Amino acid sequence: MDLTLRPARVADHDDVAAFTRDTWPERELEDYLPRTFRAWAESDDDTKRTLVADDDGHAVGVIQGVHLTEREAWVQALRVHPDYRDRGLARRLTDAVLSWARERGAVVCRNLVFSWNVASLSLARGVGFDPTTEFRWARIEADSGADPGLDVCADPEAGWTFWADSDARDHLRGLTIHPSEAWTLSELRPADLERAAGVGGLIIVQGGGTRGLAVRNRAFEADDERWTEYAVGAWADLDAARALVAAVAQDAATLDADRARLLVPETPRFVTDAAAARADVSGDPDFVLAADLTDPDVGDEGV
Repeated sequence: MDLTLRPARVADHDDVAAFTRDTWPERELEDYLPRTFRAWAESDDDTKRTLVADDDGHAVGVIQGVHLTEREAWVQALRVHPDYRDRGLARRLTDAVLSWARERGAVVCRNLVFSWNVASLSLARGVGFDPTTEFRWARIEADSGADPGLDVCADPEAGWTFWADSDARDHLRGLTIHPSEAWTLSELRPADLERAAGVGGLIIVQGGGTRGLAVRNRAFEADDERWTEYAVGAWADLDAARALVAAVAQDAATLDADRARLLVPETPRFVTDAAAARADVSGDPDFVLAADLTDPDVGDEGV
């Protein structure tokens, strides 16, 4: 295709908004790009690259890469105008971001695809991404009177020791929501627990040893409600799950939130534990996939 891949410009907003407003018409879901693209184009820097495919001055495709840590990158918002699909443009955009991430020193680049989005899952596998893990959200009503029934503290060393040997870490491959980027995942590190503890956002459940942890990530507004988000929830058994859900409900209430959402591994035990703890569990899991950037055949087009 005789198209140019180039850095996004604020002036591309109207073009991008026009072909992303109805990304998932069968699901009646609103695409976030019409709301976020302008800010993305304005804020691109050494750690973020938003690209568009240009056809005679009009943006007909878009993608963004984010460098999360020294070794980890993320790709998101791959969209192609309906008139330009099935021509290899999605691969060109993805390869360009993967090449950019590799040049910056990343050895892995991940993305997230809704489990129901079969077309995007097929595309991701076709351009070099392999399955990594899956998760759901446990949604919890804020409640200042919730009683965990177990001791709750904010000890990052105890939390790390528990996390390092937990079933949750094994299933999630060590991944949790990244502390500075919504809807992206990176490897949880001891420094992340220390950071969370420093702002009162680390929840450790203890009782005969450490039995669970949650890491508060951010607060946000959605559908006229205030939410708190927790990068991960992990526990040893059902009693610990109930204690952790109650502690999260308490914590959310202290921040004047209406509700909280807690990332939990997509396994029968974790999902049913969350449900038994009276959390409302999201109906569909989200899949995380990863591309190995040490493979020279993954991502071969730069911009």
